[in-house]
Amino acid sequence: MWQFGRENIKQFKKSEEAFGNPLMGYAPGAWNLEISQDISLLYMDITWAKLEPEEGVFDWETIERENQLARWRSEGRHLVLRFVCDLPGDKPHMDIPKWLYEKTGGDGTWYEGAYGKGFAPDYNNELLIRYHSLAVQAMGEHLGKDGLIAFVELGSLGHWGEWHVNYGQGIRRMPKESVRNQYVTPWLEAFPEAFFLMRRPFAIAEACSMGLYNDVAGKKEDTEEWLQWIREGGTYSQTMEENALCAMLDFWKKAPSGGELTSALSMEKMLQIDLEETMELIRSSHTTFLGPNIADKTYKEGYDQLLGNMGYRLWISKARWKRNLLELTWENDGVAPFYGDWKVYLYLENPEGKIVENPQADITLSQILPGEQVKTAILFATEKVTNLLREGYRLSVGIEDPMTDRPQVRLAMNCKYKNGKNILWDGLK
Repeated sequence: MWQFGRENIKQFKKSEEAFGNPLMGYAPGAWNLEISQDISLLYMDITWAKLEPEEGVFDWETIERENQLARWRSEGRHLVLRFVCDLPGDKPHMDIPKWLYEKTGGDGTWYEGAYGKGFAPDYNNELLIRYHSLAVQAMGEHLGKDGLIAFVELGSLGHWGEWHVNYGQGIRRMPKESVRNQYVTPWLEAFPEAFFLMRRPFAIAEACSMGLYNDVAGKKEDTEEWLQWIREGGTYSQTMEENALCAMLDFWKKAPSGGELTSALSMEKMLQIDLEETMELIRSSHTTFLGPNIADKTYKEGYDQLLGNMGYRLWISKARWKRNLLELTWENDGVAPFYGDWKVYLYLENPEGKIVENPQADITLSQILPGEQVKTAILFATEKVTNLLREGYRLSVGIEDPMTDRPQVRLAMNCKYKNGKNILWDGLK
């Protein structure tokens, strides 16, 4: 809608449509050969045994091939990474390398129980800590340079990398804080551009402004306990350390809330029978992404409802011209910010589709919190831009991914979206 006078104003309406976007939404396993178009984030876990089959020899070829990293880079999709030392399975096995098992003198516990079968290393072992640091350094050198890894779920410790062990079966308890932190600090240097998430709100997570992840999303009792840790902090039951958990109520304003849907409940129950409850748990957790266990598209309404209630939903509510100065009013109708401070550009195209001006907007997207407005002004060098728009020029806005240098974010507003650009004025034929 145009209003003419000294100021030209165009107002937009927000969209209620559910769709995927970069750095948010569903994150299925990176090994999947077929994914839907709404997927921009993939999940990759790496076991130490697969990473380093021989001391100092890293099998990048297998990891890259099995997780299709070249494909995801070329398609402009990003990854969630988790490193795992103990993945319970159906058969006795180890997820640390055999050479490391021998070097540490078999320090740990073979187990067989309700979680499955496997080997839990003794995380207090100094050799294990030293070699873990070297492994993380190697992952950073190979994977941490180009922005492919957007989020790191800090694993390493415990079953599934979830910072807990079934000590009731005789497995040695998790280490104390001073030892646990030695499994965290190497990551900070190895992946300087990534966002980190921890399974619980530990002190180091608070100190480093990390995110948190919940691997039982959709399960009411367990999610409410997780949210209670975030609200109140408390005792870490694995070690009985009082105040090891810190209140981190507003953590999501700086770093993401992630995790995956619980495998303890059926998709029918989460996405159909108890859909409202599941959706409220997702919203109250300020969830940005879920994976690798994601919603089943068989339950399309539930799939779409969860997707529409995850992450950011940036949009422009108003555009106002003052001569060649364009003021845009940005809003966020989602449950979380956009965590990547990607650059925002305007694209002024002539009737032949050629870009005649491409100014950058001075805006920090991560500052647009849900329910808030942020305004930015862009000065165009081209004279009488509004006249050109009436005469058939097009003006679009795009948010460019630094990994690809391509615009890739769709705004949650009623406007045309083409080739990563959100079209504010469309005079092209």
